[in-house]
Amino acid sequence: MRTDIALSFPLKRACVHEVCGNGALGFSAICAALAREQMLWIRERWRSDVVNPVGLAAYLDPALILLAQVVSQAEALAVAEEALRDGAVPLVVIELTRPLNLTAGRRLQLAAQAGKTTGLCILPEGMGSHAATTRWRCSSVFDSQDADSTLMHWELIKNKSGTLCDWYVRWTPTKPNPADRLAVVSPPRQ
Repeated sequence: MRTDIALSFPLKRACVHEVCGNGALGFSAICAALAREQMLWIRERWRSDVVNPVGLAAYLDPALILLAQVVSQAEALAVAEEALRDGAVPLVVIELTRPLNLTAGRRLQLAAQAGKTTGLCILPEGMGSHAATTRWRCSSVFDSQDADSTLMHWELIKNKSGTLCDWYVRWTPTKPNPADRLAVVSPPRQ
């Protein structure tokens, strides 16, 4: 099913959303690019992979990214809640490695509402909270017609205020206006 992506994206402010799948980091970077303001990215420091703000330069100015490395998921949730409630940054991204329970999800939603900030939880598949406003499954897609493909498949798998949909999208970092860099495209030919 396809509907206009503008009904669901960019993500609604004053809410917390979730994303999973192998394209979750790309989805998060695109959300940050469209916000065009400072953002906070929270993750546990024990993780072996690293978020390098310079690696996100195709999406946004690395100087706009504040990276917080915390000791545990409990600390990550506390930092996210405070940042969402404060409202100083328009986007708070939090990488989680364990399930998010209803209480924690609801606390994040209330904080986002209070601060009029958008929250985005990057979660492993199947570990979302019932409190999330939307949940997205994002994956990269091989396109045999384009060797330098940035083709992605975005599925809206939970939506408290609308229908469930899916889109094939392409990010083109060379376009001057960030709002024009994301395009809905046809599925690749098999």
